[in-house]
Amino acid sequence: MTTAVVLSFAALVMLAALALLWSRWPAWLKGLLVIAVTGFYFYADDALHGIAGLPSRDALPERFVLLAAVIEEPSAKTKGALYVWVNELKDGKPAAQPRAYRLPYQKDLHALLNEGMKKVRQGISQMGTAEPKTGPKGFSWLRPGSDEQAVKIRDLPVPQLPEK
Repeated sequence: MTTAVVLSFAALVMLAALALLWSRWPAWLKGLLVIAVTGFYFYADDALHGIAGLPSRDALPERFVLLAAVIEEPSAKTKGALYVWVNELKDGKPAAQPRAYRLPYQKDLHALLNEGMKKVRQGISQMGTAEPKTGPKGFSWLRPGSDEQAVKIRDLPVPQLPEK
């Protein structure tokens, strides 16, 4: 599916290039075509980014329940990554569907996720919080969620049942 979208976009860019080079369109229309194709690129990138089943590179939700984690340690061939499957908490309730996230590999986050997964296997639910780290932003505005986050994981509080 992704290959088809990439090939479709390449065909669109080729048609736009042909229109820019060999058409007798006015300059303002050619400029509008360049802007439209550029806008379509960012729209398509965002649409592909949100396809269900692929890990999102977006920032983790502010509060979440940790469901699973897979660690890909760095090697000579790869930078490594941390894949987490979480369920966002909104107003104290979990979201309807969980979401997979891909985080850049960090050794301290690797240890934190390992400890959290040990507790999940023991039946102790884990709640996490994610806050963006402060510091210089650079070009992070080009890819939302690319900033590092300060992630904390702790035991999910046991719900208190009302007395009879």
